[in-house]
Order: sequence, then structure tokens, then C-alpha cells
Amino acid sequence: MAAVGRVSSFSSSPPGLASTYTGGSLANELTSGNGGAAAGDDEDGQNLWSCILSEVSTRSRSKLPAGKNVLLLGEDGAGKTSLIRRIQGIEEYKKGRGLEYLYLNVHDEDRDDQTRCNVWILDGDLYHKGLLKFSLDAISLKDTLVMLVVDMSKPWTALDSLQKWASVVREHIDKLKIPPEEMKEMEQKLIRDFQEYVEPGEDFPASPQRRNTVSQEDKDDSVVLPLGADTLTHNLGIPVLVVCTKCDAISVLEKEHDYKDEHFDFIQSHIRKFCLQYGAALIYTSVKENKNIDLVYKYIVQKLYGFPYKIPAVVVEKLFFTM
Repeated sequence: MAAVGRVSSFSSSPPGLASTYTGGSLANELTSGNGGAAAGDDEDGQNLWSCILSEVSTRSRSKLPAGKNVLLLGEDGAGKTSLIRRIQGIEEYKKGRGLEYLYLNVHDEDRDDQTRCNVWILDGDLYHKGLLKFSLDAISLKDTLVMLVVDMSKPWTALDSLQKWASVVREHIDKLKIPPEEMKEMEQKLIRDFQEYVEPGEDFPASPQRRNTVSQEDKDDSVVLPLGADTLTHNLGIPVLVVCTKCDAISVLEKEHDYKDEHFDFIQSHIRKFCLQYGAALIYTSVKENKNIDLVYKYIVQKLYGFPYKIPAVVVEKLFFTM
């Protein structure tokens, strides 16, 4: 990784600098009696090293963390693998079976650092849910984002699918036997994130991927609003993202199945209610038309790595959408 390369280049430089000062011009100055100048050079060298070590220390602390995970669940044919492959920029691929493993390259342009985000895709057959133990354990849970993928070409299956896969995740987390105090802390973090949400403004850094550096004091001073009656009633302790795929099929539903605005309003209202219960974000996408795929990636890196998400929440009045 780029950050590692920079650190190693710093660590390889001390021998070169040391030889310059002990066997080069500094030694000549000492033997010729120019001790004052030598002392000044020595002080400058120490200042240089202080700056270098300080920068290395800062970069080390701000490195992108490893071991972050995205877990995708949804019905067969919902477009889980297609979605990730499109984010990766891969057009042709072979879909796996059981539990697929992919990854996303995450690059922090501001610090010239990069890492890999693990992506696990569970097969749409419930028979394979036992494979979750390989992708989500007690250690990785706190570093995981769950993505529930819904096929909007079959909107009548949307709510049942969301409830089914959310229940699979809930059942699996319960089996992990996380200590109650640790689970409570994770749940409280989600509640705080929900309560302290602020619409993105114009005060974000210019770099689209510069990470958030808000201090804890600033967070403590923020206004905390009470949760609504139906908000986070099903708190999993980890962030959830609902992605509705194949939204380009809406026009087909209107033409071939006589879907009206009220049908879509009904479907959307129930999806939103589900999202409120789980504190989930909601993004409508189309891989076919390359709609909002970038928003999915930006949301992932915001939740897992702290990059800013500068897109304000939008209430979609009718699909297909204006985000």
C-alpha cells in the first residue's frame, strides 16, 4: 500500500543521515574547531528528524483500517454480485455459489493511502445461511455493514425479502453470544449516529474522499433529538443499507402490469418503514443504466472508513428517481 511505502522510505533514511553527520562535514567541522556551526547543524538535524517522525506517527495513526466488511444478502437474481462488480468496474464475471468473496479497493486521496474492503455475498437460498459463520463472527461484527438487496422488478416480494434476510442476520448475531455490554455499546452508537445526523452542507473538504476529523468534543456539543416511535426498534448494532436494484424495470411494470403511482407509493412507504425500524439507509439503483452505483460505494466508505457523504437525503416521489 502507498502509506506503507512511505513509512518504509522514512525508516530506511536514518543510516544515510547518520553517516552524513558522523563521518562527513560535521566530523570535519569538529576537528577544525567549528563546534558552534556543528552544534547548529546538529540542532537542525534533530529538528528535521522531529518533523519526519511526527509526520510518520500522524500518518500511521490515520491509516485506513484493515478488516472492514460488507455482507450482502438478498434473493437469487436480485443483482447482488452485479452491483458489486459494477462498483469494481468489472463488466464480465462469473457468479459464485454459496458464499462469494470479493473486495473493493478503497483509496484515501488526501493521505495517499489505500486498503481493501472485504465483500461477502450470501447465496439467495436459505440453505446456505450456515455459511455466515465464515463471514461474520464476534470479532468482525463491529467492522461490518449489512447490505440488503431488493429486486424492484418484483416489488411485490420486496417487504417479505427484507424481513426474511434481516431475520437471518438477527438470528446469526444472536448465536455469536456477544457480551451484553459490548452489544449495548454498538446499539447506542447506531442510535447516536441516527440522532446526530446533519444534512450535508457546503463546509465539507474539497477532496471527495477526505475522511471526517470531527473531534469527540464537537460531537458532545451537537444537538441530540429523540427517536421516533418506529425508529430503530430492530437495532442490529451494525449499520444496514437497503439497496433497491433494477429500478429501470418500473416503466415495464407500468406498461405490462398496469402499476399506478399509488402502487409505488404503497411499496415505498413500507420499505421506508422497514428502514426506519432498522436505522437503515435506502438507495435506489440500476446497474443497467448505471444509476446511483457511485452512491452505494460512497455510503460504504462513509460508514466504514469515515469519508464524508455529501449527498443529502432525498424523498423519492416516484421511481425512477432524481438522486
